[in-house]
Amino acid sequence: MLFSCRSSSRPSAESPRDAGPATPIAEFAGAYPADAPSSSAVKSYDLVAAETETALVDGTVMRVWAYNGTVPGPTLRVRLGETLRVRFTNRLPQPTTIHWHGVRVPNAMDGVPNATQPPIAPGETFVYEFAPKDAGTFWFHPHLRSSEQVERGLYGVLIVEDPKPLPYSHDVVWVLDDWLRDSRGQIVEEFNTMHDLMHDGRWGNAITVNSNTHERLVVSSGDRIRLRLLNSANGRVFKPDFSGIDAKVIAIDGMYLREPIEPKDLEIAPGNRVDLDVTFAATESKSVAIVDRFYASTPNHLADIWIDGIATPPPFFESPAHAHVPAWRGALVTAVDQEFRLNARRGGPLGIEWTINDHAFSAHEHDHPAAVTFTQGRFQHLRFTNESYRLHPIHLHGMFFRLLARNGSAVDEPFFRDTVLVHGKETIDIGLVPLDLGRWMMHCHILEHAEAGMMTMIGVVPPSGG
Repeated sequence: MLFSCRSSSRPSAESPRDAGPATPIAEFAGAYPADAPSSSAVKSYDLVAAETETALVDGTVMRVWAYNGTVPGPTLRVRLGETLRVRFTNRLPQPTTIHWHGVRVPNAMDGVPNATQPPIAPGETFVYEFAPKDAGTFWFHPHLRSSEQVERGLYGVLIVEDPKPLPYSHDVVWVLDDWLRDSRGQIVEEFNTMHDLMHDGRWGNAITVNSNTHERLVVSSGDRIRLRLLNSANGRVFKPDFSGIDAKVIAIDGMYLREPIEPKDLEIAPGNRVDLDVTFAATESKSVAIVDRFYASTPNHLADIWIDGIATPPPFFESPAHAHVPAWRGALVTAVDQEFRLNARRGGPLGIEWTINDHAFSAHEHDHPAAVTFTQGRFQHLRFTNESYRLHPIHLHGMFFRLLARNGSAVDEPFFRDTVLVHGKETIDIGLVPLDLGRWMMHCHILEHAEAGMMTMIGVVPPSGG
């Protein structure tokens, strides 16, 4: 879970339950566009994945895999209404791909090997090109041997700016991660261990923000900043405490909220993004420590914000968090279209298989048919039942959804998501309206669980006669 207290044309919908003014489809209309805006320009980048050495964590020179030689990789920025073109070259010793996490891309650009594209072999180049449909904070990472390739440092941030970006004093990105290092300060190169597979994936012994253990943000009194958080860790969940500053949540997983909310009890699971609107009104110089309190008994220092006390006129504008997010209060009583049971068993090439409905996905070595099929434009009520005691952040490619309930109790989160954390022995209900055709992955974003089989494919097909 993310909070632990506990205008465009739309595809037509043909189900009888989608008729009438109080239906989920009627509430959904106008929530976010079915199509990207007309592209006015192309923003081009070159990305190269390669082995390199760079100073990370406490300044130790570490052997990593990186995009363009940096960890995190370069932050790519494109404005809504522009086309993003990325010429990607693989100089790794393994095949790889790039998945654009949270971005509603054409299916062929989704980066799922042997499903949406062939794996990109060492020495090969592949061009990703798409016009984003939504403004927000997204990220990119491999979708092949992800538990190793992401852990070695392959990830970066994609920011899709609003057509007219708001005049924040600063636009700041914090990438939260952890690293499992050996006695020499190098990445432990034993991946998918039995311990990690049996538990909540690989949790490191060094926690970083932007690959630094001593991240420090300097602001002035009167500054108003947009602080974009991404959890790129394989398995660790963060619960940052922002009680020392005036912060409001304005976007989750790239999508604006219905209204800004307090970041109290904020849990950020692997894959989640959170955007904060932060105003610094103090006139005296002071430092505020931001601490991770996911385990209350063992808090972890994340970063410091230093307010320099030099007053500046604060920018004034209305919060961007005023999106249309349907309440879907009546959706919980509709029939469950599909239940997904999450569990584990012994067996498989890694010794443990993580399963969805008793099926383990056999990695990305070949194409997999869709396990379930949704109709484009039709509301879907889905249920996830975690039969295990472990954490499972469930991520859907190609679609956003809204949480409806936890353990049968209705939840009114004023936002959409692409990733939701399901705790041990917990049942959650979600609602969604798929708009983008194709075969899309759904998987646990604890990367060791995904590598051991907790993945599946969902097909989105046109309405009959469409």
